Formats: sequence, structure tokens, C-alpha cells
Amino acid sequence: MLCGAEFAGVHAVYVMPMARGVDQFLVNRLTGSGLFQVVADPKLADAIFTDRIDDAFRASLEEISPTPKPPAEEKEKDDKKAKSEDKPAAPDSAFGRGKGTFFLVNAKSRGVVWSTFEPSADSSAKELDRTAADIVSRLRKDMGQK
Repeated sequence: MLCGAEFAGVHAVYVMPMARGVDQFLVNRLTGSGLFQVVADPKLADAIFTDRIDDAFRASLEEISPTPKPPAEEKEKDDKKAKSEDKPAAPDSAFGRGKGTFFLVNAKSRGVVWSTFEPSADSSAKELDRTAADIVSRLRKDMGQK
């Protein structure tokens, strides 16, 4: 079980668009739970809920909270180092591509604060709402709340 320390500093969350519209049901359940404030502007979020961690998600995070740029001197060193290390680009990670996996990612540190696997049996509204309810219930339990 996780302790509350993993969630320290997470007060406002943004929910990224998700497959089959489960994000809408998750926002509804999160709002009703009182666990976090759900915000419509990702720049106001301490953490982001997503159902995938890939290049598109990382690009979205970069737009929301850009990585601080190194000073010009450091940038020149980094540029020279990058040119000397002629490595092929790393393939996009398969991390987060499993359907039914949900992540809570710290918007600043980019660390995964929490994750769960809650697959939906189908795309019906009733099933997606059940999935969202299960996610929030698991989150509440892992946060040490009843």
C-alpha cells in the first residue's frame, strides 16, 4: 500500500483525453470524491491523469510545463556532446500502451505518482462509469482514505 507521501503536493489534477471517453467519467468520479480538485487548465495541475505514456504524452507535458533550459554555456556543451555521440534514437516506449492502464504523473518532476490497471469490458456508458468508479476507489484506498 502506498502512503500519503507519494501524493504530497498533489492537490489539483488534470485529466488528459483518454480512449473511449473514459476521461469524462473519471472527471465526474474524481470531482465527486473530493480527493483532488479537477482543473480544466493543465497548467494549473500538480499532476496529470493519463492512460498512456508515450511521445505524444511527453510532448503534451512539455507544453504544459516546459523543462528548464540549461544556461547557454551548458547548452553548448550538450550540443557538442550530442554531436559526438551519434546514437540512433531510442524507440518509443511501450510503457502505458496496455489498454486499461491509468497513470497519475507529477506535472513538474514527470514521475509516475500512482498507476492502476482497470480494464473496461466494453465501451458502454455503464461500463466506463464502473471503470472510473473502480479507479477512484483504488486511488482512495492507496491514499489511505476510506
